[in-house]
Amino acid sequence: MRMRIDLAYDGTEFRGWATQPGLRTVQGEIESALATVLRLPEPPRLTCAGRTDAGVHARGQVAHVDVDTHPGVLERRLRRIVPGDIRIVRVTEAPEHFDARFAAIERRYVYRMTDHPAGPDPLQRRMVAAMPKPLDVELMNEAAQHLLGEHDFASFCKQREGATTIRNLLTLRTMRGGETIATTVRADAFCHSMVRSLMGCLVAVGERRFPPEFAAEILAGEVRDPRVKVMPAHGLVLEEVVYPADDQLAARVEQARRRRDE
Repeated sequence: MRMRIDLAYDGTEFRGWATQPGLRTVQGEIESALATVLRLPEPPRLTCAGRTDAGVHARGQVAHVDVDTHPGVLERRLRRIVPGDIRIVRVTEAPEHFDARFAAIERRYVYRMTDHPAGPDPLQRRMVAAMPKPLDVELMNEAAQHLLGEHDFASFCKQREGATTIRNLLTLRTMRGGETIATTVRADAFCHSMVRSLMGCLVAVGERRFPPEFAAEILAGEVRDPRVKVMPAHGLVLEEVVYPADDQLAARVEQARRRRDE
């Protein structure tokens, strides 16, 4: 039976989502917990909607696992043994054709910063990046307009052999609220380090080091540019993953798999 697991985590003490030998990861912790509660000799394989990097947080991560148990029982048992920086929000039986990764039609991240001279609120320092210079939010939003839509985001990604870097960027909007500056980023999917690289471009414009057209210049370059800094991981949170209606899951999975292979 395929189970959908909705979860959240504080990424501070993790070396990212994906299992790595000898390192503490979110996937590793949950797979180990699954093996314990299900009394399995080997941990079952967990698939997530989006692999987060070391230090990145999540409120709305989604994963699936194929196991033989009742979702309510699995939910209760997992909650008892996962560490405190992981929260099992719910475990449900997944509908037919559900795939946490390939069925997703949208991921939403928020990157939080502060340009307050005193730095972030100490109670929020794990989730808010400190900016050394004042940021012009209006200029950042002007720059963002050059990046919206479907493009090859190779200049904003750590490329992987055989993986496409074409993505459809749906939202890139920055707002200031009190001491916090939050940028919402929505896309059908993201390639490795894309969000933090996009933020590095916007911050460079927000600090008035470059005009808003700088974003279009970087995008057109199709290679990594040393002028664009990859922003610190701890400011980034995966807030939500969106899926289509159950009767559209199979078509979405097929479409996504085909696109990744192109």
